[in-house]
Amino acid sequence: MKLLEDKILAEGIAVNENILKADGFINHQVDPALMKAVGEDFAAHFQDMGITKVVTIESSGIAPAVMTAAAMNVPLLILKKSPSKVLNEDLYQTVVTSYTKGTSYELTLSARLLSETDHVLIIDDFLANGEAATGAVRLIRKAHATVAGIGILIEKSFQPGRAKLEEQGFHIYSQVRVAKLAKGVIELIRQDS
Repeated sequence: MKLLEDKILAEGIAVNENILKADGFINHQVDPALMKAVGEDFAAHFQDMGITKVVTIESSGIAPAVMTAAAMNVPLLILKKSPSKVLNEDLYQTVVTSYTKGTSYELTLSARLLSETDHVLIIDDFLANGEAATGAVRLIRKAHATVAGIGILIEKSFQPGRAKLEEQGFHIYSQVRVAKLAKGVIELIRQDS
């Protein structure tokens, strides 16, 4: 997606060979016009896959996921990372390790919000090692729902996440694919879009 590619090249910050900061437009400060375009692009790509719900993990995936759900006219389901006093019965849970933060958290889904009739589109901001998406898949499978596809804003193609997910048979659509990062250097795999 050229609009997102241009934004990354103009405002993204390559901290080192593994970390790309996009906090000025995706996950700390959000560019609503960009997120609307991102959501419309995901909706167009996955339009014929029978999506009944969009799923994301709090909190960085919420902005693009809500715009995708709005464009598809389906509900958005947010998987929780933090314990809740009200979300405490009939839960599906799994442990996920964050590549970026180097910490683990318990991902939680209320069992009443997803069923075997749902065809789910997972939306996430980054794909590196595929741990977050794999955790989301585990919860969706516990609910006996179907993963129809996985939409990623920024894929670090030099890391194994895509291969792990494709080996499991998932359709992955990444709007931007990063070929290489180094301090101050961002190289993209240019895509037709």
